[in-house]
Amino acid sequence: MADNKLKEVRHEFITRSNPAVISQLLDDLLHQGILCDEELEDVNVKNKRQDQARMLIDNVRRKGPEASCCFINFLRARDPYLAEQLGLQNVPAVGQPIEGNISEEEVQFLTSENGIRLCPQNDFQKIQTTEGTEIYPINNPKTRTRLALIICNIKFEYLNERLGAEVDLERMTLLLQDLGYNVETETNLNSQGITTCLKKFAAREEHKTSDGMFVVLMSHGLQDSLCGVHSEGEQSDIFSIKTVFSTFNNINCPALRGKPKVVIIQACRGGQRGYVIENAEDSAASAAASLQSDSHTVQFQTDAVRRVHVESDFICLYSTTPGKRL
Repeated sequence: MADNKLKEVRHEFITRSNPAVISQLLDDLLHQGILCDEELEDVNVKNKRQDQARMLIDNVRRKGPEASCCFINFLRARDPYLAEQLGLQNVPAVGQPIEGNISEEEVQFLTSENGIRLCPQNDFQKIQTTEGTEIYPINNPKTRTRLALIICNIKFEYLNERLGAEVDLERMTLLLQDLGYNVETETNLNSQGITTCLKKFAAREEHKTSDGMFVVLMSHGLQDSLCGVHSEGEQSDIFSIKTVFSTFNNINCPALRGKPKVVIIQACRGGQRGYVIENAEDSAASAAASLQSDSHTVQFQTDAVRRVHVESDFICLYSTTPGKRL
């Protein structure tokens, strides 16, 4: 019986499962009606991954053979590598296909219209199993609501037009759409307009059922700020980059707490030239020397008291280094 099989593999499942798989299984079991909202919440409130896995498999096992068969089917679809390790590949499955299960189209090797290629599902599942604790949970593609925002200033009242920015906007939109995001775009905003747009985006209800977000800002810029369309320089119509992090922090945007928030900024960060002219054969040697000279070993100490940072789970990518221009 499937419930007895889950009892046999209980210890290994608790040891080997990762947060991403646990989250996906919870979504599948809730959708199928095997778990209720209260049971799902009981699992989610556990701080440790092992405690979540233990409560999940025990809840399902106690519901009998049919619920256990559904659990095994979901695990096979979500993480076939882990299912194989647990010896669950040959356990008899429920007779009918399970609604909410991953379809063949979702697990096969895919290439998008714009050239983005997903890795084979088996490779992805192996990465989930071996490095699962370092991977953010990925929500069910059928129910998640990923959002991305692009703000691109092209034409300015006093500064030069950003030639070619329309192409950057188009390409970035296609890229994010291929990654499963619903993309919203805004162009030619002043600094207050950028702030207002970001706050409205942070308040969107869709973030609650999303597993991450992208914000892309493209404009003329200074060291730690962007230029609004009415800017004449450092003293007028300037948007501070710090506003992005305060807008999407864990206080002002709790719906994205614990989820990756990717911020991409394409703008100058000063007046110095951001490039040099060199011979092709010199570039590899200089790069290697730079890596050696810049390497550091950093040691961190953990606090005894657990704290939640106000600003966490951010990654910010700049097109230039501080003080340089494009």
